[in-house]
Amino acid sequence: MSRIILASASPRRSELLQNIGIEFIKYPAYTEEEIFPYETPEEGARRLALNKAEYVAGSCNYDEGIIIAADTIVVLEDKVLGKPGSAKEAYEMLAMLSGRSHQVITAVCLRDIKRGITLLETERTKVYFRVLEEGEIWHYIRTGEPMDKAGAYGIQGLGALFVERIEGCYFNVVGLPLYRLYLMLKQMGVNLLGG
Repeated sequence: MSRIILASASPRRSELLQNIGIEFIKYPAYTEEEIFPYETPEEGARRLALNKAEYVAGSCNYDEGIIIAADTIVVLEDKVLGKPGSAKEAYEMLAMLSGRSHQVITAVCLRDIKRGITLLETERTKVYFRVLEEGEIWHYIRTGEPMDKAGAYGIQGLGALFVERIEGCYFNVVGLPLYRLYLMLKQMGVNLLGG
């Protein structure tokens, strides 16, 4: 199988790849993660994922391999909720999400270093939050879990207790839509299930 390079420092993305048996090299992409006002959230996520893949392709010392880069954003109506910069900001985000639905968009970019082929796709999942109590939100913030996550929650941790239901891919909300990744890798000639 081709060398797989994960352009992310995310422990969640690493764990997802490990869970499906992919051996990979971690090579985090240190790029800006700002979505511009003139972009739709999806356009911004796609540009950021592409930038990460290009950063790794240009700075790693490998002459072959497939780079996996992704960018996950949380969108409430048209407002992008990034990673909170403070406990106050985390509270504001979670209070906004309370009792409402929002979209989680992940853009996935694969880049074959040797062949110069790039695939770029997006996945959307709709997440419904129950109504949250103020005390619950502050207790959750004190755990530290929300601070490195878009939208200030992690569905794979205590944040799951806020989620009433989802429509779409669960793994997309964690940060990497696995079925879409599988199909994209297959297009690149990597078939994880043989055949």
